[in-house]
Amino acid sequence: MPSRQSRGASRSPASATDTHIYPETNTKMSHVQHELHDEFPEYKEKIHALKTGDRHFARLFDEYHVVNREIHRHEVNGIDIADDALETMKKNRLKLKDELFKMLAG
Repeated sequence: MPSRQSRGASRSPASATDTHIYPETNTKMSHVQHELHDEFPEYKEKIHALKTGDRHFARLFDEYHVVNREIHRHEVNGIDIADDALETMKKNRLKLKDELFKMLAG
């Protein structure tokens, strides 16, 4: 008979897109990580070049990913955070993404 994982076994890490069903409304909500290389696949090579050759871009890139992963962690794991704090983080991520895009498109 095949063995089963115990209830206390750790879960696999979150994937790029996680779907959760909210029982109170029976609706699905998808959480996407918004990684830059997925957001701007046409700029993959330029992202790499700027990360290694432009300190300002690299700093913004790193800051974007810290904020982005924190948002994703809160959404996927259901970690309590005030709505206004989460909205502030999302606005910061969008601001950083806009700045990075201007550098990529320029």
